[in-house]
Amino acid sequence: MDVVSVGPFLDYWEKVRGRTRRVVDVIPAERLEWTWQAGKFTLGDLVRHLAGIERYMYAENARRRPSRYPGHGRELADGLEAVRVYFERCHAETVEILRGLSDADLREKCVTPGGAALGVGKWLRLMVEHEVHHRGQLYMALGILGVPTPPIYGLTSEEVRERSRPEADAGENGVRSLEERFRPASRQPR
Repeated sequence: MDVVSVGPFLDYWEKVRGRTRRVVDVIPAERLEWTWQAGKFTLGDLVRHLAGIERYMYAENARRRPSRYPGHGRELADGLEAVRVYFERCHAETVEILRGLSDADLREKCVTPGGAALGVGKWLRLMVEHEVHHRGQLYMALGILGVPTPPIYGLTSEEVRERSRPEADAGENGVRSLEERFRPASRQPR
């Protein structure tokens, strides 16, 4: 996907962020600083990281300024409500900055914290990939904790399977066995 126009990208980015927001909204306050392993991001760290990196790295670099990423510590926002406010404030500021870009700006080069020169549009596409990566970590951590999470696109995998059409040659339960799937054509029953 090439990011060539600011308006459609921002529409897409709002949808991506909305899916992340729905996961953030189910984090229990008492588990905000829980981590699955010492030295790894807590749930709160992940949310603060997504907020800060969107605003202070991706948005700053997109307007061709150096990163100002402040980290992900509790000093930025402590407690569930403060973390949510920080998450929303950083996002609103990012959207305002990105709205100020022109479509031509998306073709200009920005310099990443690692020193790579990338087109701004490509950098914004990487912002989306980064968001999805950490959203997956939130899903996994909440799953470990037994916290019910929202389906990404409205249905769970079980609901998709229930609503899917079985293969035409499937058995009565709608699923062919592995043996049936991989039997050589010459040995298929007639």
